[in-house]
Amino acid sequence: MKNMIYIFGLLVLFSNLSAQHTNIRISSPEYNTPEEVTIAVNPANPLNLVAGANIRFYYYSEDGGYTWKEGFMSSTYNVAGDPCVIFDAPGNAYYGHLSNPDNGSWLDRIVVQKSIDGGKTWNTGVGVGLNGEKDQDKEWLIADMTNSPYKNNIYMAWTQFDHYGSSDPSDSTRILFSRSTDQGDTWSDPVIISDHSGNCEDSDETVEGAVPAVGPDGEVYISWSGPLGIMFDRSFDGGQTFGKDIFVTDQHGGWDIPSDSWGIYRCNGMPVTVCDISNSPYRGTIYILWSDDRNGDYDIFVTKSTDRGSTWSEPKKVNDDNSGRVQFFGWITVDPVTGAVYVVFYDRRETTGNATDVYVAKSYDGCETFTNFRISESSFVPDSRKLFGDYINITAYNGYVHPIWMRLDSLDLSVWTAVIYDTSAVTGIKKSSSLKSFRLEQNYPNPFNPETYIRYQLAEHANIKISIFTLLGREIKTLFTGQKEAGYHTIQWDGTDNYGKPAASGQYFYRLVAKSDKDYFVQVKKMVLVH
Repeated sequence: MKNMIYIFGLLVLFSNLSAQHTNIRISSPEYNTPEEVTIAVNPANPLNLVAGANIRFYYYSEDGGYTWKEGFMSSTYNVAGDPCVIFDAPGNAYYGHLSNPDNGSWLDRIVVQKSIDGGKTWNTGVGVGLNGEKDQDKEWLIADMTNSPYKNNIYMAWTQFDHYGSSDPSDSTRILFSRSTDQGDTWSDPVIISDHSGNCEDSDETVEGAVPAVGPDGEVYISWSGPLGIMFDRSFDGGQTFGKDIFVTDQHGGWDIPSDSWGIYRCNGMPVTVCDISNSPYRGTIYILWSDDRNGDYDIFVTKSTDRGSTWSEPKKVNDDNSGRVQFFGWITVDPVTGAVYVVFYDRRETTGNATDVYVAKSYDGCETFTNFRISESSFVPDSRKLFGDYINITAYNGYVHPIWMRLDSLDLSVWTAVIYDTSAVTGIKKSSSLKSFRLEQNYPNPFNPETYIRYQLAEHANIKISIFTLLGREIKTLFTGQKEAGYHTIQWDGTDNYGKPAASGQYFYRLVAKSDKDYFVQVKKMVLVH
């Protein structure tokens, strides 16, 4: 690692007395180019955060985001932008980016590098998706943090171009997906998950913006933009197979936002997909965030699904102003502990001209309502002569919220954050999310072949038994017997009996029996096995 520079994060360079949150500079003043910022918090040590910026900057903090150190990523395949940083549950960090290898071509693969020491050092990386002369672009990663059978899988989705920027009608784009089951050491051959392709012009008719999310039972969810609007797909087997694309909503004006008059060289409104894996009342809710001009000016919108993506709510505006001024570059996160939702975006409601602020919106009720607040201590005025990048980012864990954004002052780019502790989320949502009942939910998928998942909730610590019965009442499989803590749990049935023999096609009952110090609970539901 070279050019390690200790950055004192409590620098206050602006004097707007109405600011609510101290702005912390992450990037060194020595460099004036970083943009396209990304940030992640280590669930194994929430004081450890890692961030990245285009093209090859990385940063890490060991004190909860107040001070940062800076370094430069190097790889066997070189580094060519679109950084994405994530952590997995054990605390390994991953840095995804584009490639420009010495022995290859620009964008010929996606590169994933790994750190086992909290972002201090990184391996040289694994190349993913190499495919002749096709170009790989705009990747994003997610780790399965659940207790599902796919725990600790790493998933990645991106856009493949036949030829980047081509206007040839015979060239097309598609959404690709790959997974790692060994903590990023190897990756599966990419599969195409988009049913409909787009063109290669890197504009509204191109399919782009695939950001994967993981549900509480290990489901994989992805949405993207393209000529059909915002589309969605999902996997219930750890990313091995996907279904048919589901239409979510149109995107008025497309994702490629005409922003030159805003002082922004390039701006997009591609969707971001997240899912609540907490034990909040909104556990399992999927959210998709994007921006468009359906109201006459560009705003930030969100839609949600409470049935694993089968149906979607009407779009709801996140920014709560009626100023007619633009909001852009939104990103969304869900606190995996509290279930609170946070959105960061650029905002001009209180400014004139191209002066720009940074806002965060928060929701405690599953994105039914939002509270907006400004987090930038002063406005900045971007200049379209300099590339501003394509996205900002935000992460949250157990009430601590960490947005990250770029400023562009006099053609100088810099990277900033703020440490926000959301007391209301910690005290409010946690209290309201305490379980008050026992419940057995419908298995999914149903009908199934041969595997299905059964989810249940326990109001308190209990001795439980989960069993499978024929229609005549004969018990053929004991899935679990023993003690479980209060909370949500998921168990799998692989379609076999207690002797490992495959069960015949037909209808079956599954039963939960739970006995605690205060209660005795029994519930039975029906399911269908189809070979």
